[in-house]
Amino acid sequence: MKKNYYLLIPAASAMILASCGKQAMLVSENFAVSPTPLEYIAGEVPATISINVPAKVINKKSIVECTPILKWDEGAVAGNSYTIQGEKVEANNTIISFKNGGHATMRFCVPFKDGMEKSNLYMQFNAKKGNKSFAMPTVKIGSGTQCTAAFITKTAKTATLGVAPDDFQRVINKKQEAAVKFLIGQANLRGSELNSQTVKDFIATLKNIKNDEQSLVLNNIEVSAYASPDGAWELNEKLAAKRGNVSEDYVNSQLKQTSLYTDVEMRYTAEDWEGFQELVSQSNLQDKEVILRVLSMYQDPEQREKEIQNVAIIYKELADAVLPELRRARMVINYDVIGRSDDEIIGQYAADVSKLSVEELIYYANILATTDAKKEEIFKKTTSLYPNDYRAFSNLGEIAMRKGDNDTAQNYFRQALSINSNAPEPNVNIGLLNIQNGDFANAEMFIAKGVGANNFDEALGHLYIAQGKYNQASVMMMKSANNTAVLANILSQDYADALEKVGKIKNPDATTYYLRAVLAARMEDKAAVKDYLAKAIELDGSLAKKAANDVEFSDN
Repeated sequence: MKKNYYLLIPAASAMILASCGKQAMLVSENFAVSPTPLEYIAGEVPATISINVPAKVINKKSIVECTPILKWDEGAVAGNSYTIQGEKVEANNTIISFKNGGHATMRFCVPFKDGMEKSNLYMQFNAKKGNKSFAMPTVKIGSGTQCTAAFITKTAKTATLGVAPDDFQRVINKKQEAAVKFLIGQANLRGSELNSQTVKDFIATLKNIKNDEQSLVLNNIEVSAYASPDGAWELNEKLAAKRGNVSEDYVNSQLKQTSLYTDVEMRYTAEDWEGFQELVSQSNLQDKEVILRVLSMYQDPEQREKEIQNVAIIYKELADAVLPELRRARMVINYDVIGRSDDEIIGQYAADVSKLSVEELIYYANILATTDAKKEEIFKKTTSLYPNDYRAFSNLGEIAMRKGDNDTAQNYFRQALSINSNAPEPNVNIGLLNIQNGDFANAEMFIAKGVGANNFDEALGHLYIAQGKYNQASVMMMKSANNTAVLANILSQDYADALEKVGKIKNPDATTYYLRAVLAARMEDKAAVKDYLAKAIELDGSLAKKAANDVEFSDN
């Protein structure tokens, strides 16, 4: 909780003897601690302690070492010491003028530990003048640590987890292409071309579609015919059209032989300059840059051809290596592969699971299965059938983590990462496990690899809270409505959004009601604080002690 004011903490610090030999003191108004109360941030309790030293307090030959100590019922921890000195001391510390006084600022930061909620901050002094040491009273300068941000280790337990998706598609668009080439100036289909492997595959695909019309659906066939960009344009147009017609006739004859019926869409290109440019770009022709430059300079087909022919050596290379490839026709079958229906997948799983693909199995578990027990059963069979696919291992870990069995979850995630170390879902989930355990450094390392996981933005929001970046956390949690999203809004002091989101949580738990109590306290609604704390403690009795020590409720 960041206040809009700073309290001057009462303090008394026995500085060192003044020149008259009497003890000079600092009064409470000379100390300020910010923030007040102390605040948990990113696993630590940091603060700035300011000391305003009045005139005639620090003897010119004195040294005072100041050590802040945070104490609570179960322990104590000291921060780094800070030393101030009189102006005649030969050392490299902050100098305080005896005549005018001065100012010193010290940083305090210690690792957070449970129990620090109810704590007191003291300043301990070690004073010296020459060879003499002087006993100085330890002074209380602050009390309490606001630990609302530490709730991230609790709210992370109900975070949205990464679920590895399936790539199952019920309808998959497929193509089968065949290509035939023609001799210069000719449009007849040669036997050598019709016996090529691409044409054989084309015919085989038509037969497969006919034999399995339930799973394979023929959409149409495209025929594209071309002439190379040499010779007169009118001649090339007629030639390309004729090549298209003979290729279309061939396709229709194959459809008739296989008793299939579909649209055949024929188009032709009189001079294939686009294909010409592509082949030249990919070639090893010595002067191909000259040709490409000509293509960019001239748009008229006849002018292009004339300029290229002017370079006789290059044109011969083109005639041998490039132009024959452009005298062609392409025949493309467009068809769909129809996968199993939901009922068929379920039936096949019961009959013989080994006949299902990994995508069908993960789809079954992720989408069709209605209980965690069934999901777990399917994923375990998937790991047996497809041990080199990380997704089933990762999703088994996700189920275990939701159940609170973090050791089992960790084991599954590690197995998933042994298959694919960059898999986003197990990485981001291990990161969330580390946040639950307060290991924020490792959490950052794993979550950074989780880009692409369905919960990446939310996991990053958790990490930002753990790092004390509350505004960034609110942005990342903008679309979430859960305990962590509410926590992010509270910490960034966006209470209106916090109130809206907490009302959208479908299954509020003890943490939800506790956060509602914190929000009510920040909004100075004392009656709501009591009601929500009562509900939180009813669901989780351990929160009674936390509430009693929580500085969020010190004014309620």
